[in-house]
Amino acid sequence: MPNNRKEWAKWIPEFLIEAESLLAKTEECLSHLQLISNDKDAIDCMLSTLLKLASKADALALAAVSEFSLHIHGLLNHAQNHMELHDEALGALKDCLTLIAWQLELIDQNTGQLSLDESEQTTLIEAFAFQVGQSQFQPPLNSKPFSLVPYLERQA
Repeated sequence: MPNNRKEWAKWIPEFLIEAESLLAKTEECLSHLQLISNDKDAIDCMLSTLLKLASKADALALAAVSEFSLHIHGLLNHAQNHMELHDEALGALKDCLTLIAWQLELIDQNTGQLSLDESEQTTLIEAFAFQVGQSQFQPPLNSKPFSLVPYLERQA
């Protein structure tokens, strides 16, 4: 992470432009998956784009964006090998990508702070995990684990 506000102010506009571009790429991959479920190229593109976004966010100490992207990546990576991505799973994935876009909008460009309630992230990760059959999802190494409550219990 940049050492001071001056360095932060220098790097954040570039990050936001690149992050928007990466999110646009994930949306293209998602659109492709909605047409051709489980297309390996579209999934690989989505996975690499999520990793790149997580890495860029991590470099600027935007842990909420980085960790959320890694959680989505982990779920998608596991799902591609174990099931077909059905409409509900793709809808849950789209909701996760929408939240990332909102998070990027809410970053304070002067301080780099992102004030948010993590409950929405947790809810969306739980919903995506449920849709891809991962109620016992294990987050990626070196990330802050979300506390998962089985999705069906939340619906009761």
